[in-house]
Amino acid sequence: MTAAEDLTFLVASPHLGSSLFSERLILMLEHNQEGALGLVINLPTEHALDEVLGLGSHRKPVYLGGPVQPQAGWCLYRRPTGLPGETQIGPDLWLTTSSVILEGLAEAADTPTFEVFLGYAGWGPGQLEKECAEGHWLWANGDSSWVFDLPVERRWHAALESLGVDFHLIVPGSAQA
Repeated sequence: MTAAEDLTFLVASPHLGSSLFSERLILMLEHNQEGALGLVINLPTEHALDEVLGLGSHRKPVYLGGPVQPQAGWCLYRRPTGLPGETQIGPDLWLTTSSVILEGLAEAADTPTFEVFLGYAGWGPGQLEKECAEGHWLWANGDSSWVFDLPVERRWHAALESLGVDFHLIVPGSAQA
């Protein structure tokens, strides 16, 4: 894995079907024996940042990070603020749940790249491993460009392509060996 691919993503299998996670790409934040936690990075809501959080006139979309605790906010951004409450999760990717940091990012004159997510995707002990064994998820290594630089409608496709999967060639159904 190169330094530019220091992030781990879950890619919804094209066979996942019609569910909340169909064609979703999840940035993994934690995965251990106690479970797993991640943010769906390609599910924008119909609401803009200024509507949801009342922060300035930002018309950027707020994303649904997952179905767990949709009232909880998460923010991903590219440059550290130096304030307490931020965690570096990649070479150029930082995470916070701090409203102070989010307000600072939203009000900055040179507004750095940031995205806001409500809720998260979570799995209990062994649950994600079971879903992966059933073929629901694929693992991919990527970087922050998947979060910030790709149009939202291209993110899942780009992750599949990075794995050598052409979703156009996949026959619908759930064939398993």
